[in-house]
Amino acid sequence: MNIPVLIVASITLLATIAHVVGGTRETASLAPPSDDTTRTPHWVQAMCAFQMLTVDLLAVSLALFAIALWDMGPHEAAFITGFGLLYLAWAVAWVIQLRWLNRASASLLRLPHWTVWLLCAALLLIGG
Repeated sequence: MNIPVLIVASITLLATIAHVVGGTRETASLAPPSDDTTRTPHWVQAMCAFQMLTVDLLAVSLALFAIALWDMGPHEAAFITGFGLLYLAWAVAWVIQLRWLNRASASLLRLPHWTVWLLCAALLLIGG
């Protein structure tokens, strides 16, 4: 059993649950009036894209649980490294987007998701 990978799988499963429950509620609260034909399609698209990430988080979580709990043979280290690089890319993309959007109320400290992905990347790269 690979403990660092198991920790990341658990963190990712918790992130998936938080994404579905809290994130959906927050995004739904931004809904424009249904008769707003300009903004409604954009909001629906954002909601759909948001839920696509839920599927990705769940798939990554399940894959990491499989890697942590079963011997994946000689390619296990490559899988772990690949997922570590994915989490690193998520962290970098998050920081870049926050810096690009440059909103005082949405700072690196106020939206610290990137720290979770960076921690997960480190655990995976150590555990690989």
